[in-house]
Amino acid sequence: MTDPSVDVNDPRTSELSERLNAVHLRIADATVAAGRTTAPQLIVISKFHPAADVRRLASLGVTDVGENRDQEATEKSGLLGDLGLRWHFVGQLQSNKAKSVVRYAHAVHSVDRPQIAGALAKAVAVQIENSGRDPLKCFIQVNLDEHAQGHRGGALPADVASLADYLADLEGLELAGLMAVAPLGGEPRKAFEKLAAISASMTAVHTGAAGISAGMSQDLEAAIEFGATHLRIGSDILGSRPALG
Repeated sequence: MTDPSVDVNDPRTSELSERLNAVHLRIADATVAAGRTTAPQLIVISKFHPAADVRRLASLGVTDVGENRDQEATEKSGLLGDLGLRWHFVGQLQSNKAKSVVRYAHAVHSVDRPQIAGALAKAVAVQIENSGRDPLKCFIQVNLDEHAQGHRGGALPADVASLADYLADLEGLELAGLMAVAPLGGEPRKAFEKLAAISASMTAVHTGAAGISAGMSQDLEAAIEFGATHLRIGSDILGSRPALG
């Protein structure tokens, strides 16, 4: 349904439409090239861009939006609550932010240690009791950078199995799969091939956790080739971040 508050002739809406269509075309082409019949879910990362842009994108068919800062996500999700968007938290998460994140998040893509999983489970339990919300989908973030461990967060590959077992047993959380960022300066195909292998090992035990959150503007084709089910695309849709001040 068309949002009457969005002017379809607005130059910014037209720009976003062109950018979004271009990304959808890339996704479609990569999906065919990979021999897949189902395209990954597009998550538009809207960090630093105004809520008005997210509203424009929703009018263009976007259903899933990601943020990496809790304060920004809380503000935008509150302003845009009428749109029925699914909000994905993709940034590094501290335990003390869990209560806030579970108020709006459909999924968290950056669970990298048991303490975070435990904090989310405790916070979700309260929300389920108070609002009847659905279980929180959780992706385990995997660190694929062998040369800079911890730089971008993420569990080491060797720790994924035990973290998956722990998370899967927590009430209110749903183990959705794995997330990773290709290492800076590295070969994305090699990184995502490794992630696919870790996913295959985990799903041999946790069969319902086949999600793979991987691929950004610069490497979405490689991510699709190796089984990404969720893409996190920001700059190629929204452009460079707006000037502050």
